[in-house]
Amino acid sequence: MYKATTATHKILALRKRIRAICGGTSASKTISILLWLIDYAQSTKGTLISVVSESFPHLQRGAMRDFLTIMKEHGYFQDARWNQTNHIYEFETGSKIEFFSADQSDKLRGARRDILFINEANNIPFNAYNELEVRTKDVIWLDWNPTNEFWFYTELKNNPNIDLDFITLTYKDNEALDEQIIQSIESRRDNKNWYLVYGLGQLGVAEGRIYQDWQIVDEIPHEARLERRGLDFGYSNDPAAIVDVYYYNGGYILHEQLYQRGMFNKQLADFISNLPMPQALVKADSAEPKSIDEIKSYGINMVAVTKGADSVRQGINYLQGQRISMTKTSLNLIKEYRNYMWKTDINGKSLLVPDETDDHLLDASRYALEGLGDRYSILTKHKYVNVGGDPVTGFGRRRVRRGKSIEDEMNALIMR
Repeated sequence: MYKATTATHKILALRKRIRAICGGTSASKTISILLWLIDYAQSTKGTLISVVSESFPHLQRGAMRDFLTIMKEHGYFQDARWNQTNHIYEFETGSKIEFFSADQSDKLRGARRDILFINEANNIPFNAYNELEVRTKDVIWLDWNPTNEFWFYTELKNNPNIDLDFITLTYKDNEALDEQIIQSIESRRDNKNWYLVYGLGQLGVAEGRIYQDWQIVDEIPHEARLERRGLDFGYSNDPAAIVDVYYYNGGYILHEQLYQRGMFNKQLADFISNLPMPQALVKADSAEPKSIDEIKSYGINMVAVTKGADSVRQGINYLQGQRISMTKTSLNLIKEYRNYMWKTDINGKSLLVPDETDDHLLDASRYALEGLGDRYSILTKHKYVNVGGDPVTGFGRRRVRRGKSIEDEMNALIMR
């Protein structure tokens, strides 16, 4: 059962129309707001409450899952009152809580509501907020991690015409937090930029983020070509992570396939065997040669990534120079991308070393993209002809330079 914390009490004290809660990691922002919404729906007749996030997958794995967990753990949940199709829960009072995503334009411009909660508001555009705000009668809740400045800071915070409460919460406001999580947060005090955002809940410096301007797309275009997969090994503490890399219109699209702990090598091999194009080349972490050999013994086309001096930073530099997109269902990848920052010293100076707190899918992406730039530079330099699909390299096609045999060209590509 969820307990009231200092964060809960601070949130309950807010009274203005727009109630904005900025905060660090594990500060109980979302849980406390959901507790307020549930209590309001249980005590008020006939109200409509909308909970909105950037995409439906994000909503399912975030605020909606938290809502259902709270309802069940407190003994409030009744199956007959939950509309699984429309994602609406109706309370005994006739009040309803609905869940939809900000990328559903028909919902943004749809019916009016009494209460609005935008979860992780920094991830939705200002025009979406405007559409929702003008159709909300009473209270608007906003929450976010302050990784960078967005429309709240530029359009709302200092506007004297807006009825606004604004508070900052940190992990210290959450007495229900596990001691191990507290220790994990406090162990990063020396990483000034990370601790500023996730420890203290203060607005971070955009320059601290390693990757910027990646786009989120709804799905993989039909014309996109699967190039490779990347695998970062994990087991108990860290998850195994698999990313598909597609080439499309001069850029790359990353699609999260796996993010799971406790998987044996045979399970990883079976998982890959059941993916589309199971013979696509998999580039895996070279720190696990025994695991690579075992997975290869099950028929998986896998090679170790090449590592050398400063290979991590070189790989990061390459990705920084590419046009990268991610599918909106790649929730863990999106989270890693947004939180991936350079370590800083106690004075805030960048050490040009990545903070490797959560970078499993990003590492897998880096492995998969290793050498692709060289391949494309070669393909541009020489004249090639398409001769069909190629299960060996994972390109989905085989390109052969005129004047060379297929075998010679394929051997050259494999060596790269």
